[in-house]
Amino acid sequence: MRVFKYYTRTNVNYMVEVFAVASGKGGTGKTTSTLALGMALATEYDVTVIDTDTGMANMLFHTGLSDTETTLHEVLGGQAAVDEAIYERFGMDVIPCGTSLAGFREADPTRLREVVATVAGGTDVILLDSAATLGTRSAVLPIVLADRIVIVLQPTVPSISDGLKVQEYAKTYGTDVAGVLFNRVTEDENIDTVATKAQRYFDGQTLAKVPESEKVRAARRASKPLLAHAAESAAAAAYREAAGELTVRDADSTAVADRFRNAVIPDES
Repeated sequence: MRVFKYYTRTNVNYMVEVFAVASGKGGTGKTTSTLALGMALATEYDVTVIDTDTGMANMLFHTGLSDTETTLHEVLGGQAAVDEAIYERFGMDVIPCGTSLAGFREADPTRLREVVATVAGGTDVILLDSAATLGTRSAVLPIVLADRIVIVLQPTVPSISDGLKVQEYAKTYGTDVAGVLFNRVTEDENIDTVATKAQRYFDGQTLAKVPESEKVRAARRASKPLLAHAAESAAAAAYREAAGELTVRDADSTAVADRFRNAVIPDES
């Protein structure tokens, strides 16, 4: 169901915060985590999730929007307004991104600033599902725009190393770390020891340790977020725990939109 929502608020002070969900590598479960955190937070806040991975988008497959014609690609390409790409799904507003090569080529990533600024006028929490790597402007801009990042890791040395690179990049642009989310944790991994050691290097707390679960793959096949498909699973409970550790901070309504519109655009890597 498409929602045409005009983002205008008249009150001077309201809650709005942008979190980028990032990892530095593929396969950690960023999209699953973004939607799970979004659904959990939506029990208390007005939440909008945006798939900013313009090259390898897959949020539309997780939310039953695979046949959608108007996506973030069209907005970034100047062919559609932001409201036209917003869909009400699972208690959240969702802005999916398309998967076509033509859409990717025509998308101007710098327009993401205006998208976030527009959405910020009518929501409490924005979650940006970021690209897996930091190699392009479109990949790093969500991290630059965010107030804080949630770093999704697997308990492996390569994943933790890549996560530290994301943290370093975020801090360079003044973006704080909300915390670390360990995902796809198997029973044979000594996650408590790994998390304790990792905490020495990461800012923010360990938000949760999400177990590997067949329920996650089943949710993807059903085109539903995990919390909609298997709300009572151990993985879903861990995501709710992580969301409970996140706080949403007050911000001045006029300053918020201006900050997004005037955000520094990184050079192409």
